Amino acid sequence: MKSKSKSKLIAGSLLVSALFAGIGMSPAIAQSTHTPAIDRAQQDIGALIQQGLASRHISPSEAQYLYRREREIQIRENRFKSDGSASPQERQQLRQDLDALRAEVEFKLTDSRGTAQQPTNTPGIDNREFRIADRIEEGVRSGQITHREARALERRQREIERHEARFKSDGIVTQQERRQLRNELTALRDDVERMMRNDRRERYSR
Repeated sequence: MKSKSKSKLIAGSLLVSALFAGIGMSPAIAQSTHTPAIDRAQQDIGALIQQGLASRHISPSEAQYLYRREREIQIRENRFKSDGSASPQERQQLRQDLDALRAEVEFKLTDSRGTAQQPTNTPGIDNREFRIADRIEEGVRSGQITHREARALERRQREIERHEARFKSDGIVTQQERRQLRNELTALRDDVERMMRNDRRERYSR
């Protein structure tokens, strides 16, 4: 009887292993890249953006920018998982990114001025942020930018995004604040482009 139960247990284990193998991953890898809380947070943010569009607290151009931010986080998550494991530090970074994005969405939802909040619209700056994020990801895929360098560049970009969110918090982005954001983005873009050219001398002399 024991032998029969043991055989069933072994067969069951083999079936589970076969299922994981069928989708190209081992049980350990599947677990190490499993991020249900992060995935739920992304879904919640998407729903909040839709809610903001419906209530006219978020304009279509603002929604486009917020969705781009969400996409950047998703790209980062995919890269973290590409080696079969998302480390605790990487998970923490994703949570912080999502918390910052959620805070910005919720601010727009609770702002009684709604889409009349034109003084905070920064489409040119938002587009530059998105293009820089794309270039960083392109550099990682091509091997011109290492994962470590990408993390440093992304930290700088998140700092600029925090500056932007702080500038918007009083309902207006002044010309001086817009100039500061453009200068910070130009410096970041220049560093990314140097790395894309693989100019190591320039990269490490800064």
